[in-house]
Amino acid sequence: MGDVVRAPWDAYFATGFDTCSEVLRGRNWLAPDFAWQERQADTERWEAVATQEMTKTLSRLNAPEHTCQRRSLGNLFDRSTVQRLTPQVEEHVTRLLDELADKLRWGEADFVSTVSEQLPISTIGSWLGIPPEDYPHILEITHNQVHAQELLPTKEQLAVSAEATVQLRAYFTEMVRRRRERPGNDVLTGWIHTWDAREPDRERADEILYRLTMFVTIASLETTATLLSAMVELLLREPGQWKWLAEHPGHIDSAVDEVLRYDPPIHINTRIAAEDTVLAGVPIAKDSMVHVLYGAANHDPRRNENPDTFDIRRTGTHLTFGGGVHYCLGAALARMEARTLLTQLLKRFPTLRTVSPAVYAPRLVFRRVTSLGVAV
Repeated sequence: MGDVVRAPWDAYFATGFDTCSEVLRGRNWLAPDFAWQERQADTERWEAVATQEMTKTLSRLNAPEHTCQRRSLGNLFDRSTVQRLTPQVEEHVTRLLDELADKLRWGEADFVSTVSEQLPISTIGSWLGIPPEDYPHILEITHNQVHAQELLPTKEQLAVSAEATVQLRAYFTEMVRRRRERPGNDVLTGWIHTWDAREPDRERADEILYRLTMFVTIASLETTATLLSAMVELLLREPGQWKWLAEHPGHIDSAVDEVLRYDPPIHINTRIAAEDTVLAGVPIAKDSMVHVLYGAANHDPRRNENPDTFDIRRTGTHLTFGGGVHYCLGAALARMEARTLLTQLLKRFPTLRTVSPAVYAPRLVFRRVTSLGVAV
């Protein structure tokens, strides 16, 4: 239909790889922040509690506020940090696969609830110092909160997100308060020191700390869990592929990237035209929404030959982690978690197979696999 397609509402879809890349990386494309929302005729769409709360997080901020908050985090998951976290993630994977093995002795097991959803919360939870007994609560409210980030959420979905947002605020605000009382040798304590030096208003500093901690947590859970589930389902779908990869572990990284390309955990992101412009030959007025379709871009045949073929030996590229100033903070961590899990899975479960296909939640933006039955 073209690189830029008119949406049924007052917006556009960007579909081609180069066009999507231009929108994600271009300086004249902005996140839909409060300033833009206030200029819209239909303000009710943007007044929902959960929407308002997410607009305060990094993904919806523009310069200079985005620049300031992002710099305060530093290079969050640089090579040294990922290397330091790898042994912990290996331990988490071993423990979770022990649990999977126990369940498989009795027949079928759900890979999602046993492994995929547990590894990201174990990783980010131990890194931030979240008590393990709180993991189920964090997972539940994260699942409910992301409804507000859908393209066209219903009133019912927004109500569910509103309640989850209240719970997220209460939890992470209290977490920041407790860490202030009892500082530790952890990343949140470091953020507290950074923002105390930057911001003399302690109340405002704590508000920023709450948002950063909450955002980093929820941004790393559903996306990584979906990546892990899709990875197993796609690799087991083709006969012989699982066995071949076990015999050629040097291709594990390329297999992970092919999963990210083929079925990205996030399918849609939205940017706003900062001024009147032309995108792929289509005039776009200032303040117009452009929805970047990651899946379509990754399947652009001009970028990836035979794009609808899942090929773990592919050397193509994808936009799954975004681009520009909003490039995914946790990309390196997600890759490491997927690589670590897949490495152990191939060694421990050479005969793993799916017995029921992956079931996806009915969403457009944040994909979520709710179940995946496996057996040996």
